[in-house]
Amino acid sequence: MKKLTAKNTLLFLFILGITWIPGFSQISFGDAKKINDGWKFNLEDTRNAQEIKFDDKEWQAIDLPHDWSIKGQLSPTLASATGYLPGGIGWYRKNLNVPAAQKGQKVYLYFEGVYNRSEVFVNGHSLGKRPNGYISFSYDATPYINFGGDNTIAVRVDHSKSADSRWYTGSGIYRNVWVVYANPVHIAQWGVYAYPEVTKGNGVLNVEVEVENGSSSKESVTVVNELIGPDGKSVAKSSQKLTAAAGKNQKVTTQLKVSNPKLWDLNNANLYKLKTTVLKGSKQTDATTTTTGFRTYTFDANKGFALNGTWMKVKGVCLHHDAGVLGSAVPRDVWKTRLKTLKEIGVNAIRTSHNPESPDFYELCDELGLLVLNEAYDEWEYPKRKWLEGWNYGTPGYEGNSDIFADWSEKDLEDMVRRDRNHLSVFAWSIGNEVDYPNDPYSHPILDGTKAMGFTQAAYGGYKKDAPDAMRLGAIAKRLVAAVKKYDKSRPTTAGLAGVAMSNETEYPGLLDIAGYNYTESRYKSDHEKYPNRVIYGSENVHDIEPWLAVVNNDHIFGQFLWTGIDYLGESGRWPSRGFYSGLVDFAGRIKPRGYFRQSLWSDTPMAFIGTYIPRQKEKSPSKDAWPLWNYEAGQTVRVVAYTNAAKARLELNGKIVGEVKNYDKNVGIISWDVPYAAGKLEVIGLSTDNKEVSRYAIASSAQPYALVVKNKSVTIDKQKGVAQIMVDVVDKDGLPVMLSDNDITCTINGPARLLGLEAGNNSDMTDYTDNVQRAFNGHLLAYLQSTGQGNKVTVTFTSPWLQPVTVTVDVK
Repeated sequence: MKKLTAKNTLLFLFILGITWIPGFSQISFGDAKKINDGWKFNLEDTRNAQEIKFDDKEWQAIDLPHDWSIKGQLSPTLASATGYLPGGIGWYRKNLNVPAAQKGQKVYLYFEGVYNRSEVFVNGHSLGKRPNGYISFSYDATPYINFGGDNTIAVRVDHSKSADSRWYTGSGIYRNVWVVYANPVHIAQWGVYAYPEVTKGNGVLNVEVEVENGSSSKESVTVVNELIGPDGKSVAKSSQKLTAAAGKNQKVTTQLKVSNPKLWDLNNANLYKLKTTVLKGSKQTDATTTTTGFRTYTFDANKGFALNGTWMKVKGVCLHHDAGVLGSAVPRDVWKTRLKTLKEIGVNAIRTSHNPESPDFYELCDELGLLVLNEAYDEWEYPKRKWLEGWNYGTPGYEGNSDIFADWSEKDLEDMVRRDRNHLSVFAWSIGNEVDYPNDPYSHPILDGTKAMGFTQAAYGGYKKDAPDAMRLGAIAKRLVAAVKKYDKSRPTTAGLAGVAMSNETEYPGLLDIAGYNYTESRYKSDHEKYPNRVIYGSENVHDIEPWLAVVNNDHIFGQFLWTGIDYLGESGRWPSRGFYSGLVDFAGRIKPRGYFRQSLWSDTPMAFIGTYIPRQKEKSPSKDAWPLWNYEAGQTVRVVAYTNAAKARLELNGKIVGEVKNYDKNVGIISWDVPYAAGKLEVIGLSTDNKEVSRYAIASSAQPYALVVKNKSVTIDKQKGVAQIMVDVVDKDGLPVMLSDNDITCTINGPARLLGLEAGNNSDMTDYTDNVQRAFNGHLLAYLQSTGQGNKVTVTFTSPWLQPVTVTVDVK
């Protein structure tokens, strides 16, 4: 049995931190200011665009974050892998005035993410290049700064390899950008690291602080750490002396002891604040605040996973980083809504497939109580197949980022760990996804085997002796695991294994602390017997009930991550197809039927949902994708399915029982009835074991579309670039939703806000989503509005030919 901890005990014990102020918490030093406004952009590789005197008057005026691909023209001539949207090369420019009062300080530029192959210039001087589009980075711009005057920032972004990913990546400066002013002696970037030990109800917060001495002389400072509890009161404090040589970094460590700390868990996200101050004499030279908390993890090869000593199943989903019409430039407000929706379904964990997410994302998971499996790579030293004409169709391409792997892989991974290691939500580090997929690109003689020999995932033929040798996986994994452990030994390393039978012939799985199995539930038992010390979980799984039962029925399998939690752009089928449509939630943020099916399996809150469809021949089991539609021909036989966590259920039509009481079957997970259609109100009633009503859900036959309605009871928007999400439905004269409606809807705005886009969630609608007209899908539309910082009221009107319009007033606060 394998039990993983930093000190050979039963538990992974650690604490994570983020700084006090949302938005720049990941920087951890100096005085950080957003510089998202007032940029210029040009989508072409312009010569000398980095120069101060370059004329950019004709360039497009934009604010960041910005994704130019999502605003491009969808075309079947482009790659299906990235959603039939373009890449290219673009330039950004901005004028930054640096006050004279800042002279003597350091000036840094911090980028949360630029996709991809970026180069940053200040006043014509190159600060450096960063090819990885998902990694945060900063540059010391001090030597080239004009204090007391204007400074030209220019950024070249090269996404000319537009089909370099299996999914939609976006293009450009799609995350926040900051200028950071700091004294020469300051806390290093990502220089605060905190993690707890909890024993018999008592906590010890281990704190490491790295101080950077950017001056020309040796400096002695005092580092003060103070821990503030959830109630705002100080619970522990320490002070240490530190001396750093000129131009060098120096670390100091301390322990803060707390009696009976309030633990962070999925239902009670108890947060502490660690205030770190650097003093030179009595004068403060730097300070930061890190949000943190106490909790314990247990990973056990036989018993699975425990949070704070309580054994549980991880109910996870995989997520890509786009949001439909918004592309990869996803505002914090939108992520918050999406994550809360997933938690409502019963999700308790997220896998960041297959790259680091934005800092906002992790902060929200900390606040909401969601576990995060943080992942770095989808390919290593060789490119994978990228489908260009449709998923698994035609001839693939081989563009990618493997050319930067040798030079950047460890640096990128280390930076991911250092940036995110202080987040309460992060519970594991993944060094790769499906890099062991058989013959894509690695191969091994085991691929010539049969199922009887243990090979269960045939792909692209048998063993290919001229392909890269799978034995290389072990050597690369060893290097990447070491990069993770260099900066965080408190969490396990992992990866999503796609060719488990092949990888088992290598060192690769044995180098991981916990092993993720993608779509290979058939090996859960046999591999547990063969490798008794291996901690196993489902790192990628389909939505059927069988993979979930493989988790429920095996104590040693600690959970699963569904592919996917939310529909995403790219990895598209043949045209027309915007993306991959397997999510619990659609592009527009609405829970799909399979989302309610999953809620019935995962949520403890009583629930019921019904969907309908015409029965299909040779159907093995009732559908998990039945929409709540009740409009058919009179007398037509309709299959009604109920997704519920009740012990039993019955079906009523217009108040009369049409479906007898049926017991819930945990092996099927769906209760169904075949009934003749009659117009009216169809209801499912969930019952307890003693036949008491515990849940109810109704749908009704609708008439012709009559009006538009806004579902939000009240809409408010933050004055500082906040985003309102307005949900519009098409209804009939009685106010019933018309599921079959696909009316064109126009959005008109009057007031201090701009329309970011309209999203209906239709995967096959290839029209422009960024203008103010969009076709409804299943009678539904979502509008994204962003405040522009002026005024206090916005009036939004939605109109459609032959339908009653609707107007909503948005309060700007």
